[in-house]
Amino acid sequence: QVQLVESGGGLVQPGASLRLSCTASGRAFSAYVMGWFRRAPGKEREFVGTISENGRLTYYVDSVKGRFTISRDNAKNTVYLQMNSLKTEDTAVYYCAGSGRNYPVLRRERYGYWGQGTQVTVSS
Repeated sequence: QVQLVESGGGLVQPGASLRLSCTASGRAFSAYVMGWFRRAPGKEREFVGTISENGRLTYYVDSVKGRFTISRDNAKNTVYLQMNSLKTEDTAVYYCAGSGRNYPVLRRERYGYWGQGTQVTVSS
């Protein structure tokens, strides 16, 4: 079992940066592919990006490529989402998720563990 807790959300202006953290409790964090998803108001939860078990490989949705970076520190059981050049359309609740499937894991139904989410609001 893995329990995930996100933190780091908040209200920022367009163009600003924010770093989200997701800390896992439980066993074998380093064995899981981790992903970030988001749900904007009135929309379905969408895939943002994913990172391999050892952190060497990442994959992002086109809308965040070049602006968002996922990293992980397996010694700290934590995965990060660094968000730069934020836009109003990035406003959403952001969720981290863990999967026991092989990297890359793009579909939300293939993630078995989810955090509670953290709100990110980008507004002037």
